[in-house]
Amino acid sequence: MKKVRIAAFAVLIVGLLVGYFVYSTERAGEESRFPFSYGLDLDGGTRLVYRADVSQLAGTDVEGAMETLRQTIERRVNLFGVSEAIVTTETGSVFGATEDGQRLSVELPGITDVSQATDLIGKTPLLEFRLGTDETQGKLLLAQTASTTDSARAQIYNAYEHTGLTGGQLKRASVVFGSQMSASPQVLLQFDGAGADLFGDLTAKNIGKEMAIFLDGNLLSAPVIQTEILGGEATITGNFTAVEARDLVENLNFGALPVPIELIETSSVGPSLGRVTLVEGVYAMMIAFSIVSLFMIVWYRLPGVVAVVSLAMYAAITFALFKLIPVTLTASGLAGFILSLGMAVDANVLIFERILDERKRGVALKDAITTGFSRAWPAIRDGNITSILAAVIMYWMSSAAVVKGFSLVFLLGVLTSMLSAIVVSRTFLMLFTNLSPRAERLLFGVGFNKN
Repeated sequence: MKKVRIAAFAVLIVGLLVGYFVYSTERAGEESRFPFSYGLDLDGGTRLVYRADVSQLAGTDVEGAMETLRQTIERRVNLFGVSEAIVTTETGSVFGATEDGQRLSVELPGITDVSQATDLIGKTPLLEFRLGTDETQGKLLLAQTASTTDSARAQIYNAYEHTGLTGGQLKRASVVFGSQMSASPQVLLQFDGAGADLFGDLTAKNIGKEMAIFLDGNLLSAPVIQTEILGGEATITGNFTAVEARDLVENLNFGALPVPIELIETSSVGPSLGRVTLVEGVYAMMIAFSIVSLFMIVWYRLPGVVAVVSLAMYAAITFALFKLIPVTLTASGLAGFILSLGMAVDANVLIFERILDERKRGVALKDAITTGFSRAWPAIRDGNITSILAAVIMYWMSSAAVVKGFSLVFLLGVLTSMLSAIVVSRTFLMLFTNLSPRAERLLFGVGFNKN
């Protein structure tokens, strides 16, 4: 009995410490090191959806290009100080990638100005290296760059072949100057390992052809390949001013896109509307917890009180995990938490009913508790495993942030509920195994029965 009391005391202390951690870090407000992270629907912000043009890529290259695109955009918005930005890729077709099915979703919490949000993304340039053909007629095409019409630019762009070498393989850009005093600034590009290999292979196989350099579809220069170029370095000479060269280098270092993107959808949630949703979600959790607690206490009496303590510790541990991981909470995530709360109650109900069955057979209370837990465990285990598998599959298969948020919160809740039901409830129930027969009948009865 002494060991049981020590274990119960230790569990209680841990629960109180975890609860205090959640309370104190939230009370600290903006100065907290571990604040809750809220999604757009709870905190306000802007969501941008882009269509990625992967028509020039082979099917095997699409996934890698989309991941590079995601990383590039994420790196860029982070450089502008947008905290907790969520950048994800989405496939519009359930049967796999298609030319029109590749999407990039960018969620920017705290930014409700759509024009500001699009500026953060839209300034990122698309740098491409395209190969000339025998019909290119480079000098004529270069002369046409003076034309500002879209049709002329498209004609020039389409005259060169796609090579797969883009700003996505760029490692670093810098401004350099020629040896002459009158030389205009140039932009020196350094590719990463894959880009350097591809650049070397292209220059080795296409000596005598033009390697055109396009920025956002505009031809900057079209130098003729004289020899194989190893080392992964290339120079852009576009008659830049010093300011233009500096701005180009800055944008390229922020992240040049591997494929073109087009903005197709924007949506924004004001901070006041998001706050209303958050408050309503918190009220829903409180009401759900109160109703469940009241039912458990009225119906199961002392075990019900133990279940409520277990649920409180479950909630504290789950909230602490949300802060430490951290998990971005959305309205769907709050729904997942409330659903996992029901799973936690379900485990306690199974345990208590098994204990009642053992007591009806005349088994002593201590043995009834032990046997009840052991017999309830297979049902709890199997039920929770199916829920865990469903959550993992939803998280893995879905590309939508809403579904991922729901499945992650639900998964953490189910795992924590198993711990609270088996460890916390059992530890506290074992404290009450030496009651008098009358107290046992009163405290371990069920429903409105007198016994």
